[in-house]
Amino acid sequence: MADRDKIVSFADAYLGSKAVKDSSHNGLQAEGRPSVEKIAFGVSASLECIKKAAAWGADMLIVHHGLLWGGAQPFRGPLKRKLELLFESGMSLCAWHLPLDKHPEAGNNARLLKMLGAKNLRPFGAYEGGTIGFSGSFAKPLRLEDIAAALAIKLDAEPLCFRFGPEKIKTAGVVSGGAADLFEQAVEAGLDLYITGEVSEHTQEFARESGANFISAGHYNTEKSGVIALAGVLEKKFGVKTEFIDVPNPA
Repeated sequence: MADRDKIVSFADAYLGSKAVKDSSHNGLQAEGRPSVEKIAFGVSASLECIKKAAAWGADMLIVHHGLLWGGAQPFRGPLKRKLELLFESGMSLCAWHLPLDKHPEAGNNARLLKMLGAKNLRPFGAYEGGTIGFSGSFAKPLRLEDIAAALAIKLDAEPLCFRFGPEKIKTAGVVSGGAADLFEQAVEAGLDLYITGEVSEHTQEFARESGANFISAGHYNTEKSGVIALAGVLEKKFGVKTEFIDVPNPA
């Protein structure tokens, strides 16, 4: 058994969440049992994810997208049902949003680049006064279709590609989730490819007009690797049992 508050404090420090400006309330969002033996991990605190975590017997659920954003919100409808299930199960809910995007080891963006074999990772993607993504380079240039195929297999995704840039990819930038608007920064940085989760209506023509390559692999799918990596860190540190709760989502 591990202490709930020690787990939260460690994760806060490990991810450097206190120094990150974020619309998410990072850290403990719903207080459950003080002792933790089993931690479930998921991308979003959906009702389905919470149900599956409770059925597994989790003492804590850690997600990337939590329930508390910005200001106060009424406890009704789906939010009410989620909170009821959390309190009935005695399960704590924790969330780390941007801190789990930008971390150099467990972060979504660094993990995606390393998954593709990129080296020389550097902070990339300016947002809210800091950087939340990474760029990297490939020792051997890759074809865009090979990168898309690797993402399809490793993320269980269906990548959407706009091929208007170099045929051989030597450099790439990644900002997971809904970061299509940061595509312009990749072009300005001279990167051969930009990878994110979502696509906007204007993205295709911006890629064509800029002579650039773009891949979207799904908001959900590009943000699975961070919570999975964090699970490994906490399992090793606290000796808890961990489980990734997958609620497949192509968007």
